[in-house]
Amino acid sequence: MTRLAIVIPCYNEEAVIDDTAAEVLGILGVLAERGEISADSFVLFVNDGSTDGTWQLIEQQHARHCEVKGLSLLGNVGQQNALMAGMMTVRESVDVVVTIDADLQDDITCLGQMLAHYREGCDVVYGVRESREVNGYFKRTSARLFYRLQRVLGVRNVDNHADFRLLSRRALDELARYKERVLYLRGIVPLLGLKSAEVCYRFRPRKAGTSKYTIGKMVNLGVSGITGFTAKPINYIIGTGCLFLVVSFFMMLYILWSFIAGRAVSGWTSIMLSLWFIGAMILLSIGVIGKYIANIFAEVKRRPLYHVEEFLD
Repeated sequence: MTRLAIVIPCYNEEAVIDDTAAEVLGILGVLAERGEISADSFVLFVNDGSTDGTWQLIEQQHARHCEVKGLSLLGNVGQQNALMAGMMTVRESVDVVVTIDADLQDDITCLGQMLAHYREGCDVVYGVRESREVNGYFKRTSARLFYRLQRVLGVRNVDNHADFRLLSRRALDELARYKERVLYLRGIVPLLGLKSAEVCYRFRPRKAGTSKYTIGKMVNLGVSGITGFTAKPINYIIGTGCLFLVVSFFMMLYILWSFIAGRAVSGWTSIMLSLWFIGAMILLSIGVIGKYIANIFAEVKRRPLYHVEEFLD
């Protein structure tokens, strides 16, 4: 029998914990009755340094249901690190792990389809959103542009896939070999090269509470997803620098011609515009290179991704 663990990262999610636990436990019960998973399958809530009553609610759910376990981290380490903490905690005791956000906007009822693909030999099953109509125009548009940008830069990804996925024990063991400190699981998992499948579902609105994923966090995750997997931005910067070198040569010829022709006073506008544009390109280039250096800085220190405060088994 397949022993399943559902790992759910939580940060200030007290408004949805009880509803999420009830829905997930209901799904586990149905799957266990069908014989698709073992009766000792469980859900693990990972408290990512919440400052509200999230952990207290997890403790209450653990006291009521033996299928509910809890992992509390010391401080807020971010969703990606919280996911890794949960997966690595249960890796050696389960056959399959499914990760999903606490708001359950990703459709947990697709779990049966994911398990079917697993039984067919897939080690990774991605949950893919059919539609993002629940999100606003800005978020939908920026997400599409980001996925396209990743493909252009050579980053392997799955369109409209966030962190709703199934990983087998084999996939977890392979994932444990990746020692990155700047985590971007959406990019790492495709690198495993294991047999995979996709399950499409409709993205659902939140039942309660608000998203804790701010624009700043999304931008930071997106930048990590690019700088952590490809060096093409640096190659583009080098190419741009070469282009401007050629342009500068022709500008030099124009300036000399203007001086000889007695027209040196004119052209102040074009010079100023050029200075501003080139200055912006320099600052942007320094920023991109600085991000790579920051990633190197984080990697070489080899600091732990998280610290566990308490584990409710």
